[in-house]
Amino acid sequence: MTLGQDDQRKTLNVSRETLERLECFEALVQKWNPRINLVSRNSLKDLWSRHVFDSIQVYRLRPRSTPWVDLGSGGGFPGLIVAILAAEDDPDADITLIESDQRKCAFLRNAIRETGVSCAVIPQRIEAVEPQNANTLSARALTNLSGLLEFAERHLSTGGMALFPKGVSWQKEVAEAQRSWCFEYEPIASATEAGSVILKVKGISRV
Repeated sequence: MTLGQDDQRKTLNVSRETLERLECFEALVQKWNPRINLVSRNSLKDLWSRHVFDSIQVYRLRPRSTPWVDLGSGGGFPGLIVAILAAEDDPDADITLIESDQRKCAFLRNAIRETGVSCAVIPQRIEAVEPQNANTLSARALTNLSGLLEFAERHLSTGGMALFPKGVSWQKEVAEAQRSWCFEYEPIASATEAGSVILKVKGISRV
């Protein structure tokens, strides 16, 4: 059974300050979305369950090491959620968001300022950014797994781990990616959508 948004908030086990930051961020997405389409209009009414809670579960699979780099951050999922949660339990975390759309970068910077978190924004295309040597890499709703592995080859450190949320066709994406890439992966069942997973990926190299 899917929890309602209020019930989901009660299960988070975060401080009042973190919850206030999450609610501030939620309000900012609601405010900006009609202008720059941060998330689909259909999912806006279920923002908490479709996007916020989904991003929180990505954060909770992290290793205890940064830098963390979020690719194609868009509306801040999961990158801004990562920064908000880290502000409480890992305040020295080094978090970077990469986003090429300048309007979305403006939103991200505004959200960082309004929520009072520490986070950098790089306004460039992922393939043009200097290699980031990230210990944790994330990307949500960006491209297929093969494309993500190409980005990871550039930006993930040796021994680092990528966290990629994937939908019900994730097994097909894995099979297609294995034609060109060698990698270790572990599918973690999503708590927000039946059949979806978060892929924990490491040991990436070309075939």
